[in-house]
Amino acid sequence: MPEVSDVYVAIVKEFNDEGGEDWNAYLVNDKNEPIENAFVSSKGYLTDVKGKELKSSTLRHYYKVVSAKSAQKIEIVVEEVIKLNNEYFVSFYHRGQLLDKRFVFLSETINDKNLSTVPVMQKKGVWIK
Repeated sequence: MPEVSDVYVAIVKEFNDEGGEDWNAYLVNDKNEPIENAFVSSKGYLTDVKGKELKSSTLRHYYKVVSAKSAQKIEIVVEEVIKLNNEYFVSFYHRGQLLDKRFVFLSETINDKNLSTVPVMQKKGVWIK
């Protein structure tokens, strides 16, 4: 399976309509060509120090086309889920070939200390290539 390049998942802190801030997950296409039939599955999970498993719901999202040099909002990441490991499994077609990659944001890594500029979006966020 070929390696995925120039496609990222980013979690960006943005202002909401009420004037507060939300963390939003994005699929970022930094390629010079569109990607097609993008499928994103997201879930949160963690085993605490007492061995108790914590999980979020698994959400699935589909995007027919994500244009070149663009970002597609996936979902809001609520505070309760930020504390978990957040996994995004992304599969898509590029040049007729199916590609996939798993992006995992480890527990407690989605925070202001880890912000950097996300390619294409030019916004501050936590992102994985």
